[in-house]
Amino acid sequence: MPQSHSVGQGPDARHIAVLSRDGKGPPVVWLGGFKSDMRSTKAAVIDEWAERTGRAFLRFDYSGHGESEGAFEAGTISRWLEETVSVMEGFVTSRPILVGSSMGGWISLLAARRLTETRPDLAPAGIILIAPAVDMTERLMWDRFPEEIRKTVEETGVYHRPSAYSPEEPYPITKKLIEDGRSHLLFGRPVQTGCPVHILQGMEDPDVPWSHALQLVEHLPGDSVSLTLIKDGDHRLSRPEDLERLIQAIEAIA
Repeated sequence: MPQSHSVGQGPDARHIAVLSRDGKGPPVVWLGGFKSDMRSTKAAVIDEWAERTGRAFLRFDYSGHGESEGAFEAGTISRWLEETVSVMEGFVTSRPILVGSSMGGWISLLAARRLTETRPDLAPAGIILIAPAVDMTERLMWDRFPEEIRKTVEETGVYHRPSAYSPEEPYPITKKLIEDGRSHLLFGRPVQTGCPVHILQGMEDPDVPWSHALQLVEHLPGDSVSLTLIKDGDHRLSRPEDLERLIQAIEAIA
């Protein structure tokens, strides 16, 4: 059963659902993607590995996701980053290995920067990024939207974007999400993590093109960076062979 972790004060307070497994070594921390949750296939496989090897593993749901409180439409990068840092401060006692999937890849890099500045004892010892959607609100959403969709966002405050991952429930893309994301953009200047980074990227990914991963590598000049391009890989990278690569990447850094 998940534990409840409180973030924020007063009317902004929300309870975040957390699953924490004790173990040895640097704790592995899972940061999920947009509209994903901590019980996803990749997170479950990492948990099985952690149980089998006796490693520490932490996962949680952002507000508006999975088992955590809050409306998804209220979410922003600032809000989900605040929750990420707060959960880590509450449950992690040594430098972790961050594993960020899609949007979680962007939040991993933002959390690494913030923790390096405010809690260097919790700055990551390594980062693994799966199809990292860095700057996604601008580069992968707003820049790709045709003019009529931009107008819908501006005038109504939200665009319900169809998703192949949730055909019954389009993803609400809010004006607040887009505007807030602009305060967290990373491309355009060097990104400093202070630790090894391994990127796993499918070349058949329709959501995060593999050229986006190459651009991220160019923005990591001071770090040890490995990039694995999977020729027939999609966005989820949840096939058995993809999951095996993920565990190998974690073990290599851990």
